[in-house]
Amino acid sequence: MTVFLVIMGVALALFTALAMVLVYFIANQTVAEARLAKVTIAESESSAHVQLTPRVILSYVNRPLAPIRRMLGLSGSEELGYRLNIAGYRDAQDVDTFLDAKLLCPVLGVLLGSFTGSSNFVTFALVLGAAGFFAPDVFLIWATNKRKKAISRTLPDAIDLLVICMEAGLGMDQAVLRVAQEFESVSPELSDEVLILCREQRAGKPRTDAWQSMADRVDLDAVRHFSNMLTQCERLGTPIARALSQFADALRTKRMMSAEEQAAKTSVKLLFPLVLFIFPAMFVVILGPAGMALAKAFE
Repeated sequence: MTVFLVIMGVALALFTALAMVLVYFIANQTVAEARLAKVTIAESESSAHVQLTPRVILSYVNRPLAPIRRMLGLSGSEELGYRLNIAGYRDAQDVDTFLDAKLLCPVLGVLLGSFTGSSNFVTFALVLGAAGFFAPDVFLIWATNKRKKAISRTLPDAIDLLVICMEAGLGMDQAVLRVAQEFESVSPELSDEVLILCREQRAGKPRTDAWQSMADRVDLDAVRHFSNMLTQCERLGTPIARALSQFADALRTKRMMSAEEQAAKTSVKLLFPLVLFIFPAMFVVILGPAGMALAKAFE
C-alpha cells in the first residue's frame, strides 16, 4: 500500500511539473506570440460556427504541448515526416501529433499500471509505460502496411481502366484524372496518390518526375516498376497502352503466385494449433475411457 501511494505521488508530481512548465512558457511568451494568440482567439470568437473536427481537436492539444516538446528535445525529423507521408498522414500537424503521442502514452501506461491493484503493480507500470512509448511506432507500421496493401490490391484494376481510357481516345493526363475520379470510392488511398500526381503535373512538373515522386511517396516495388516503365516508354516512344496492359497482366500473375504461396503455407501454420490445442483434446476423448477402464481393472 505504501509503494502504491508512492507511485501515485510520483504520477501526480509529474503532472504538476508538466503543468508548471506549461504555465511558465505561456507566461514568458514573446510579444509576437502574444499578439498571435490574441489574433487567434479573436478569429475563433468571431467564427462561432466552427465544427469540432478531429483535426481541430488535435490542434488544441498540440499547441499547449509544444513548449514541453521543445524542452525535452522532441522535434520532427525528415525520416519521421517521410514515414508519416508513406502512411498517408501528410498534414502539417501530424508530426506534432505523433510526438505528442510518444510523450503522453508512456505517462498513461504508468498511470494504468499503478491502478492495477496487484502486488507487483510496479512491474505492470513499467511494462505499460514501455508499451506506451512504442505504441505510436507500432501503429505507424500497421497503418503503412495497410495503405500499401490497399494500393497494391487495386493497382492492376486501375491500370486496366487507364488502358481502356487511353484506347477510347483520352490522353495520358486525362486518363489518369479519370482513373482517380473512378477509384475515389473503390480505393481512396490510390485515388489520393493519383490526384496528387495530377496536381503536380498541372503545376508544371514533368510527367516522369511526377510519377517518380508518386513512387517515392507510396514506396512500393510495383509502383516503382510502373514509373520506370512509363519513363522508358516516354523516352523510347513505344506504345504506352500495350506496355500498360502487359504490366497489369504481370501484376495479376504475381498476385496469383503470392496467393498460391500463402495457401501452401497454411498446412505448416495449422500444425502448431493442431499440436497444441486439438490433439490433446482428441487424446483425452479417445484414450480417456480406455484409461478409466484399465484403472478399474487393476483396482
